[in-house]
Amino acid sequence: MNEKGFTPESAIRYGWETMKKNLGFFIGVLLLAGFTVIIPNIISKLTEESMPVFSTCFSVLGGIFQIIVSMGLIRISLNFVDNVESRAGDLFSCIPLLLKYFIASLIYGIIVGFGLILFIVPGIIWAIKFQFYSYFIVDKGSGPIEALKQSSAITRGVKGDLFVLGLLLFLINLLGALCLLIGLFATIPTAMVALAFVFRTLQAMTGSDQETDETAAVGNT
Repeated sequence: MNEKGFTPESAIRYGWETMKKNLGFFIGVLLLAGFTVIIPNIISKLTEESMPVFSTCFSVLGGIFQIIVSMGLIRISLNFVDNVESRAGDLFSCIPLLLKYFIASLIYGIIVGFGLILFIVPGIIWAIKFQFYSYFIVDKGSGPIEALKQSSAITRGVKGDLFVLGLLLFLINLLGALCLLIGLFATIPTAMVALAFVFRTLQAMTGSDQETDETAAVGNT
């Protein structure tokens, strides 16, 4: 185990064990998340030619729902790591953070995209460095720039381990997809919880979880 208190194997093992104990809940949440995102996109496709404006509205709505669901899945994952009871409604609990998340994701995409143009390697490094921005937004209500800075701080010195973890989780989800997609109901929750576990571990080891109530309140405004 490295100085940050985790290994890729321990994170995946934690995610796997948590998934097995709560498989029914995760299946229900993933189905709800899928329908929430897919239905607006189906309506958009069906009305693309006959009602283009209507179709565009539902396409945008689908994108918004996707952001909301992404934040909700992070919230649920953190709840499991924190031993806090999770409910399906938590999937929609982060709506007030929508704008922060969107702006931060846009900045993150620009940074990583620019890095990929610079011979690919910088893009991979920056993708790993800033990957936990979304967790800080969901967990602390951090602003976009602050969330990126906080992610940079907690990933210092562990980018190699995080790269290996990301590669292993990709392969695990690929295996889940090859199992007629049904395997994704097991592999996606495993990856979700594994990343939340690593986030909490890095927070604890760097002291970034000791944020004052005053700072957290400012971040949520």
